[in-house]
Amino acid sequence: MHFPSKANLLRPVNIAPKRAAEQHCLSLLQTCTSLSHLTQIHSLLLKLGLQHNPPVLTKFTSTSSTLNAIHYASSLLFSSNDNITHYDAFLFNTVIRAYSQTSSHSTAVYYYKLMLKNGVLPNKFTYPFVLKACACVGRLSLGEQVHGSVIKVGFDNDIHVGNTLVHAYGCCGGGIGFARKVFDEMPEWDSVSWSAMIGGYARLGMSSEAVGLFREMQVARVRPDEVTMVTVLSACTDLGALELGRWVESYIEREKVPKSVELCNAVIGMYAKCGDVDKALNLFKKMSEKTIVSWTSVIVGMAMHGHGLEAVSLFEEMKEDGLVPDDVVFIGLLSACSHSGLVKEGRRYFNSMLEGFGIVPKIEHYGCMVDLLSRAGLVKEALDFVQKMPIEPNQIIWRTLIAACRSHGELNLGESITKQLIRDEPMHESNYILLSNIYAKKSHWEKKTKIREVMEKKGMRKIPGSTMIELDNEIYEFVAGDKTHNLYKEIYEMVDEMGREMKRAGYLPTTSEVLLDIDEEDKEDALNRHSEKLAIAFALLKTPPGTPIRIVKNLRSSIIGKQKRSERPG
Repeated sequence: MHFPSKANLLRPVNIAPKRAAEQHCLSLLQTCTSLSHLTQIHSLLLKLGLQHNPPVLTKFTSTSSTLNAIHYASSLLFSSNDNITHYDAFLFNTVIRAYSQTSSHSTAVYYYKLMLKNGVLPNKFTYPFVLKACACVGRLSLGEQVHGSVIKVGFDNDIHVGNTLVHAYGCCGGGIGFARKVFDEMPEWDSVSWSAMIGGYARLGMSSEAVGLFREMQVARVRPDEVTMVTVLSACTDLGALELGRWVESYIEREKVPKSVELCNAVIGMYAKCGDVDKALNLFKKMSEKTIVSWTSVIVGMAMHGHGLEAVSLFEEMKEDGLVPDDVVFIGLLSACSHSGLVKEGRRYFNSMLEGFGIVPKIEHYGCMVDLLSRAGLVKEALDFVQKMPIEPNQIIWRTLIAACRSHGELNLGESITKQLIRDEPMHESNYILLSNIYAKKSHWEKKTKIREVMEKKGMRKIPGSTMIELDNEIYEFVAGDKTHNLYKEIYEMVDEMGREMKRAGYLPTTSEVLLDIDEEDKEDALNRHSEKLAIAFALLKTPPGTPIRIVKNLRSSIIGKQKRSERPG
């Protein structure tokens, strides 16, 4: 459609009826495609006296939002408080929606409050927009205020409002309980309702609850959409629940859930991070459309499971495919180099970030390099690297360096760094644990005891590590010395049998890493009560011979290998 010239726009229009002038502006706004055209229309509506006309201003705001110029529209709408008295809910909704779709989420909330202040009654379309902004702001008290307004106006039974309330609460710290209460009290649910609640659980790392709610969704016979499936796959990944993830993939095929690139990436990421890297790679190669996320998912999966050379090869293949790597890909790549001991390659890729791609390394990239050097035993080089960093090292980097000092015998250096960490973070329990372990390694048992006493005095305690294992679509969790399982006697008998078999095979336990002031026999016993061994013993008891055993510890899964049950006595 031909757009009128500026001269034609500004020429006086002999339109007597106000309605005709309104329609003329609405028509021009409908075809507006640039900010320069928008400014011409702005001049025209002022000339025609339409600066207080809600339909024209609403369309003007909507067009401004489409052109990423909502601030320009706001300068027209709110230049005078007198104008606001002419505005209706639709106009405010347009403004709130526009700001909720930008990074100015607090501004969206501001205009919602301005709406209420000027006596403009919200409608059912207002709340999804403002609640979306609340979700991004992440303040629980704000969500509660808007929720109160929802109840007061009477839209608490509207499914769309309820869905966004669940989402908003799920995004606020401490709000997941409120989200579940809103969800449970909704008069009806659709796939968005379930997805919002499942997503809230998954976002907080409550993956077991997310999977459990997905099962309830199936019982309720609500067909999930691709967003729900992406969230469920994320929960499976977090739990290391490979069998459940496989079932979810088959469910996607069976129910013909549309397989967007995002969903395909989630499936690949699940397989890669849960240990079936061959399946992940196979699916990846079959993808007709690969995004940077697709490549990152498979590279990170390879990195997690020690396939450093394969990860490096994939990265080179990605570049040959014409994709420009971003900073996230480099985190996966450097992590792959770290876990596979590829020091030379790691240094080269780190230097190429800025030199080859103009990517300024972030703290995560520096952390990967410190981890790379530390794992390789290059503790002094790692320390030199940290001291020359152009950005302030965070506590994770210092703890990585301390762990390297302990592992590679630089105990005095590790003690010095840890003491400085405690001065900087006097209430962080892991710093005290690090120092306690260093004293144990140095056999300074009195100092170790004193550290533990300080921790007790401050109300700190070591959070025990845990290991999870999936059997028959159920997730079981073990901690060191765990006796809560109803089969714990049989599990401990199996652990003892595992120990005897390993000794017969020539295994000698490394008791120097058991940081307790006890004799060697007791140290061996402590090693046998680790959560990983308890989980493996449980799997040996509950699965047939030849079953692969996969465990998850500290968010990393590992495949133990095939059981050779036939070699066991009896």
